[in-house]
Amino acid sequence: MLRVLVIAGLLASVGATSIDQSPSGTLVPAPAMRMARAAHTATALRDGRVLVAGGFTSAADPTSGAELFVPGAGRFAPLPPMRVLRHSHSATRLANGMVLIAGGFAAGNQPTARAELFDPVANRFVETGAMTEPRSGHVAMLLPDGRVLITGGVGPDWKFLATAELFDPATGRFSATGAMSVARESHAAVLLSDGTVFIVGGHRDRRDQIKIYKTSERYDPRTGRFRIDGEMRVARHKHDAILLRDGRVLITGGSDERDGGGVFSSTEVYDPRTRRFSDGPRLVRGRYKHQGTGLLRPDGSVLIAGGAPVAEVIDASATRSTVVPGEVTMAGQFSAVAPLPDGGALITGGYGNGTGPRGSTWRIRP
Repeated sequence: MLRVLVIAGLLASVGATSIDQSPSGTLVPAPAMRMARAAHTATALRDGRVLVAGGFTSAADPTSGAELFVPGAGRFAPLPPMRVLRHSHSATRLANGMVLIAGGFAAGNQPTARAELFDPVANRFVETGAMTEPRSGHVAMLLPDGRVLITGGVGPDWKFLATAELFDPATGRFSATGAMSVARESHAAVLLSDGTVFIVGGHRDRRDQIKIYKTSERYDPRTGRFRIDGEMRVARHKHDAILLRDGRVLITGGSDERDGGGVFSSTEVYDPRTRRFSDGPRLVRGRYKHQGTGLLRPDGSVLIAGGAPVAEVIDASATRSTVVPGEVTMAGQFSAVAPLPDGGALITGGYGNGTGPRGSTWRIRP
């Protein structure tokens, strides 16, 4: 991946997004999407609707399909297709309300450099400039000046990327910026309170050659450069990272070289002032493949909604986690999450828990 969420690295790409109520709420089933999806994106729009885009289907093929969840009607509405088939892309809501959708695996499961914008007024997708190189499984982060930072991922022929680039909404163009210290995929990113972007974990290479990182680094938009930062206590990839209200970063779950056989229930807390990591609360359920599915609440607690069949909430002090009550069972891996106007959250698709990609959706009701 948006985040996100991305939540990818939501706000519409990756990283944390805020919701409006403090109770942990209840997990309930919601209307199904118009198609099964995993490794898609869910982006909260300014008017409260949620844009769900791309992903792969039960045949593991990318789709150009997109749809809108309309909270007031409690249903999904169709949209014209995206201009490119894609999954494992990023989706970032821009300052002007449009959504930048970039990269991902396209037709033939080949990484693409193509990008497009969703116009929420016209309800259609329009082409924009292409990235400087094809990439999938990257991270996108909206910067304070309105630009979007794209980092890492994988390119054609499984070339793992250390490169980064910037999208400028004023020109519709991407340009190269400084590179990370190492190539990273399945990493996580957070915009820190000082305006720098914190990048943590991830991996390079595959199978027997895979290298999973403890390392982190920070990107400074003023200089266009990354600098090496602290090391996690545990090497992890396919994890999530959420900015806490006090400026620290909560890192949740992930896995080791065994992938699904080595899923973590551990968390860590990073303090940007000391550049050190400390142990965080243990998750109730181990979870991975949940980048961009954490939502920060105004009371300082964090909703962890992806990567496992249940959702849980970590309290504001980041010392305790509890399961969100509910009788439903979610898919878990590579789902996408977005906040809703009622203070709850929409959780869409994914696979796992004995199933392939699902069209199922769930709501956290406050």
